[in-house]
Amino acid sequence: MTDRLSHVYVIYIESTPETVWDALTDADLTAAYWGHSNVSDWEPGSRWEHLRTDGSRIADVVGTVVAAERPTRLVTTWSAPGGEERRRPSRVTFAIRPHGDVVRLTVTHEDLADEAELAQASHGWPAVLSNLKSLIETGSPLPLDPWLIPPD
Repeated sequence: MTDRLSHVYVIYIESTPETVWDALTDADLTAAYWGHSNVSDWEPGSRWEHLRTDGSRIADVVGTVVAAERPTRLVTTWSAPGGEERRRPSRVTFAIRPHGDVVRLTVTHEDLADEAELAQASHGWPAVLSNLKSLIETGSPLPLDPWLIPPD
């Protein structure tokens, strides 16, 4: 397949760009709504890891920080650990735009390898970002991890 697939998801959050940025990059905050800690120094060229919070510290996703422009834009590559050498990683761009007291967060996950990765992104991003929105707006994530709800 020569055409790479992509998924775009937009969500509106009552927040500031700085708070949304922190929710994406702070390991403790990501652990609270994602079930993983996103760990990096968030400098362009640095490695980042998506570490399980079950005590195992297993990285399910790894990548490189491509761009980090706090608080408006974060771009990272995504790959399975060790997969960076086997195939081109996918790329995720978080665009954070303020509109008064509301932030529009646009997540673009591109260069997906196949329909299976597209299906995972199409199910995963709405679940994760709904939990992020709940945490920011109410102080608590949703009472059930939304990614555990089977897709229709």
